[in-house]
Amino acid sequence: MIGALWNGMSGISTYDKAISVESNNVSNVNTVGHKLDNITFEDMLYKSGYGKGVGTQSIDKQFTQGNIKPTNVNLDVAIEGDGFFVVSQRTNGDIFYTRAGDFQQAEDGLLETQDHMKVLGLTPQNRTVISSDVADNIFSNEFSKNLASIDVNSNKTVYNINARATDYYTSAVDDTENGNNYKTASSKINDVEMMISDYVEKLKLFQSNPDAQSLSSTTQSSQVNFSSQLTQLVDENDYLSVTINNSLIRQNFDTDIETTLKKLSDKISNIQGLTSNVDFNSGVLNIQGIVPGKEFNLVDATVNNEFVNVTKVQNAILGSGLSMVESSRNALKTAIENAGAKFLEISNILAYGDNSVIGSNEINLRLNALGLVQDVKGDISISDDGFVYVSNNNNDFLVGKIDTAGFKNVQGLSAAGGNNYSVTKESGVAFNANDLNKVIPNSLENANVNFGNTLSTLLIYQKAFEANSKSITTSDDFIKTAIDMIK
Repeated sequence: MIGALWNGMSGISTYDKAISVESNNVSNVNTVGHKLDNITFEDMLYKSGYGKGVGTQSIDKQFTQGNIKPTNVNLDVAIEGDGFFVVSQRTNGDIFYTRAGDFQQAEDGLLETQDHMKVLGLTPQNRTVISSDVADNIFSNEFSKNLASIDVNSNKTVYNINARATDYYTSAVDDTENGNNYKTASSKINDVEMMISDYVEKLKLFQSNPDAQSLSSTTQSSQVNFSSQLTQLVDENDYLSVTINNSLIRQNFDTDIETTLKKLSDKISNIQGLTSNVDFNSGVLNIQGIVPGKEFNLVDATVNNEFVNVTKVQNAILGSGLSMVESSRNALKTAIENAGAKFLEISNILAYGDNSVIGSNEINLRLNALGLVQDVKGDISISDDGFVYVSNNNNDFLVGKIDTAGFKNVQGLSAAGGNNYSVTKESGVAFNANDLNKVIPNSLENANVNFGNTLSTLLIYQKAFEANSKSITTSDDFIKTAIDMIK
């Protein structure tokens, strides 16, 4: 009778814990990234052929995947597969792990969790700056013209390239020296626009084949030798002509031969994508393309009706790989500077191929704090590879990458509250889990709690609790009957 009483007491105590576990699951059914608690039972010591009640064997987390729900919130991310986000406390730097990806931007600009823990990952390890002025290493408000923004991913290294220029529309002025690559302000602007298109095109070629052999581009150079026929220029009815890309450029005799050559050269220089200069001693007109890799067709040239010698001095070569991009960028930079403006390109370089480490850097979302854009914040987005971007003025700046961690024995993690877990001896040390999962942007992972199963289990535990209560009252009645019999 006493044994039955204690058996009932063990059942009440155990199922009280079980009801607490299941009620916790129910209360967290809408908690982001919550993992189901599962309680198991064991029978107690047997003696004289019967058991001594029930006990709690274990209370474990079930780390099965929860449903992923789109939220369309730019800082929400979910993990599809194994792994945890890595976060750290601001006060003492302690590291925790979580599946809850409802992140936010802190007042200091850092990416953080809802309980103000810093989200850790990789940040760009290198930065290159190409500028017209060495003092310019940040996109100030002066750089108002967006030129390009692109990522090139090569061998698990991302080259995040952004380029801008100052306002070349207002800074461009006519050249003063005729005959020597002379250009008007409008021609300079047209050249810049052509070079921007070429630069973007070359970046896209590089993006499509980042591992191509690096080969520099070259521009075409051609010559027209007027020297043997220049004596035919006598009056205004005489002329020089050059046919380029099926367009006839003609200059009638004006004052003297030198002036005539200068004016013809100036007309050619103001064709988009070309420059021209004259060697007056030899009577040779030099024509160059300004777009690396782009051919022009110098068809013929005449003095009056007589053809003169035309020579291609250098072929245009497209090039390939990084050197091709650099050739185009340098030509664009030159065109912008010729227009009186300034060029600035900033490239952030982030290598993420070392799976032996887990990123441990805080991710700052403020472009001014990162030395990228002056006194400006931007729109934040996270890619399905976990890369974090901040956009401003059509430039997408790569500021970090969210890493994930895994464990050999995930059941050994210790629940620390707030959807966070800490490492134990049983869990083992964390390892890089980026290859075991996929980060889903604009989404959150729901709790892996099945509402129906949990409510059913609660009813079972309730009935078990009531049954054990009945066994206690029954045992108590037996004891009272036995005492009455003795009396």
